[in-house]
Amino acid sequence: MEPYRIKVVEPIPVTTRQQREAALKRVNYNLFDLRADEVTIDLLTDSGTGALSAAQLAAGMAGDESYSGSRSFYRFQETVTELTGYAHVLPAHQGRAAERVLFSTLLERGNLVLSNTHFDTTRANVELTGAEARDLPCPEARNLDSAEPFKGNIDLDALAATLAGPDGSRVAVVVMTITNNGGGGQPVSMENLKRASALCRQHGVPFFLDAARFAENAWLVTRHEEGYRDRTPRQVAEEAFRLTDGCVMSAKKDGIVHIGGFIGLNDPELAQKCEMLLIATEGFATYGGLAGRDLDMMAQGLTEVTEPSYLAERAEIASHLAHRVRAAGVDIVEPPGMHALYLNAGRLLPHIPAHHYPGHALACQLYLEGGIRSAELGSLYLGEEDEHGNPVKSAPYELVRLALPRRVYTRSHYDHVGETLAKIAKNTDQVYGFRITDQSPILRHFRATLEPVPNRS
Repeated sequence: MEPYRIKVVEPIPVTTRQQREAALKRVNYNLFDLRADEVTIDLLTDSGTGALSAAQLAAGMAGDESYSGSRSFYRFQETVTELTGYAHVLPAHQGRAAERVLFSTLLERGNLVLSNTHFDTTRANVELTGAEARDLPCPEARNLDSAEPFKGNIDLDALAATLAGPDGSRVAVVVMTITNNGGGGQPVSMENLKRASALCRQHGVPFFLDAARFAENAWLVTRHEEGYRDRTPRQVAEEAFRLTDGCVMSAKKDGIVHIGGFIGLNDPELAQKCEMLLIATEGFATYGGLAGRDLDMMAQGLTEVTEPSYLAERAEIASHLAHRVRAAGVDIVEPPGMHALYLNAGRLLPHIPAHHYPGHALACQLYLEGGIRSAELGSLYLGEEDEHGNPVKSAPYELVRLALPRRVYTRSHYDHVGETLAKIAKNTDQVYGFRITDQSPILRHFRATLEPVPNRS
């Protein structure tokens, strides 16, 4: 059962099919542009969408809003330092702000950044500096159906070859994303982290974490990795941070807050440079664009998130939804992670070609049928077309992510998701593809406009 009871509730919108059809047409079939009050179950993201605890709200009420040196900052700094061990901690208003500050300071044009998988804003912030973002997912990640427990790992052979090869001098940093969001929400093993860390030290390359979901990664390590089954998630997380030179974190995930993040660093020279850019663009070094109450709530959330009872329930709710999705006849990236399920839209909708975006088609159909908002992670997100709409590059897989907000929805809400998918799976021939009518040069999935492409008879 859930290790909490509900003290405050909020009505959710219930709309008609006709209303949803009109809403989709109005926003040019981009789910990001829907009004929240047009969405019944919102699984677009788990970022900043969780429910605060009573202790977090109480901490926020005690927030110190002093411009410099607030007690809220020192509580936050102490909490992060105890967890991570980093010598320098800089608050930021969210993960992408932390990425921008770090990469703008660390990277130069022509540099190379290696990762198990860069997520969208991470890749964008790397590329905005003129550097190259290169993914090195492990070979096991290519089999979406296998039950391998650590498909979020980096390919150690590819990492070693790149660091020792002709591109080695270009590598400015290696970033390990835990859990691997772009790779289906799969965890990274401690063994993989240790070996990647050793390779980076051997070649003198900084090794960083994208630590947005560090606690969920730690929980899955305690479930599946030999030598860690008798460890607590907190102990695993502490060890993971201490294998690295620093991290960026969006606390909107495993900080369980609506806004917040930080940069953790050991290098004093790099920390000083990042601090100067932070002050110039985000806010003074003891608030980083956040209110004091946000710092206090983040500190409390970082304490709560490693509680075994919280993480066990989070894993169970993901497992419950996975069971309902499989029963509906829809395949997912296996094994199910914790922060999201990834639907295999390409397999469900083989009649829709990649350049007509089967993942986006399924996401739109989920909204039409059940008022459910989700996110496409397929060729709309990763693909490229020429000026005539012909495919130049397609995504390796056509996926839809159902991100699970923390402490927000109950099992009956997720039962509705399963029932909606079952209805779609019985009538896949009624699902049509899309074409882009307008797009931006980067992160196009956020702002693209689209139109339906009718199925050919």
